[in-house]
Amino acid sequence: MSQPIKIGTRGSKLALWQAYYVEELLQKAGLKTEIIEIDTKGDQILDVSISKIGSKGVFTQELEDQLTDGRIDIAVHSAKDMQSTLPEGFEIIAFTTREKENDVLVSHDKSLTLQNKSRSIVLGTSSTRRVATLKHFYPHVKTVEVRGNLQTRIRKMEELGFDGLLLAYAGAHRMGYDNLIVEELSLDEFTPAVGQGSVAIEVSSQLDSILKAKISAACNDYSTGQKLKAERAYLRVLEGGCSIPVFALAQISGKELSLTGGIVSLDGEKRITFQVNGAISSPESLGEELAAKVLNAGGKEILAAIKNQLQ
Repeated sequence: MSQPIKIGTRGSKLALWQAYYVEELLQKAGLKTEIIEIDTKGDQILDVSISKIGSKGVFTQELEDQLTDGRIDIAVHSAKDMQSTLPEGFEIIAFTTREKENDVLVSHDKSLTLQNKSRSIVLGTSSTRRVATLKHFYPHVKTVEVRGNLQTRIRKMEELGFDGLLLAYAGAHRMGYDNLIVEELSLDEFTPAVGQGSVAIEVSSQLDSILKAKISAACNDYSTGQKLKAERAYLRVLEGGCSIPVFALAQISGKELSLTGGIVSLDGEKRITFQVNGAISSPESLGEELAAKVLNAGGKEILAAIKNQLQ
């Protein structure tokens, strides 16, 4: 009897949703599975911003430890939590079909909108990208640092009495909070974090190659994979972790891949964005091309200033 594939995941409701989703894909392909919950540093430390904990591997380190020693076979992550450069000995073998990529405004107040600049609005978010984007386009909005899983964030919004939260549509939708979405934010202004909306499957490079191929065939969506390879190549050149407000979104039209992305300064004053186009078959070179454009247009200086401020 073959051993079940041991699926490692964080224990939050959203992480478990992702693990069960991957489990379903694997079982449809006739593979046996077992889910193993793992606590990560990012889940344990909720009173400090991610940029202060150190953004590298804050949600992935403990899962990678268990991949190394074989306690789990695969680790399931939100693709946007994945470092742009994985530690040696690890690889991503699948990106699942991507959910709608937008950021959304979540609130109990149905009249809430960012467009109403006459009222003062206080929103909760833990994302430097969202904070900096608000400062650039909607300076009338104030933000409060809110971390924790989705349920914790919504509870904090209610207890502390701020107007709403900025979240990824994918998370809000997957957790059944569609009724609280009061505004879907434009991809032009709120270009998402790299990988937003997809689930990534990480393995140790030592995992049996036949098993790797089976898992990849069951879970990987080719179009999503090519988009995310472009976005992640862009992020890799900029060395942007969770605490750096960089953004990128790849889209496919026919046989062409277009990649839009950029960087915004922490105070929202400077925002650089470009679009590049190329063949679906060479996503990494497209990501590198975008990165070069952004860096040469002043991105290098913005990046240096951000790293300086975060130290």
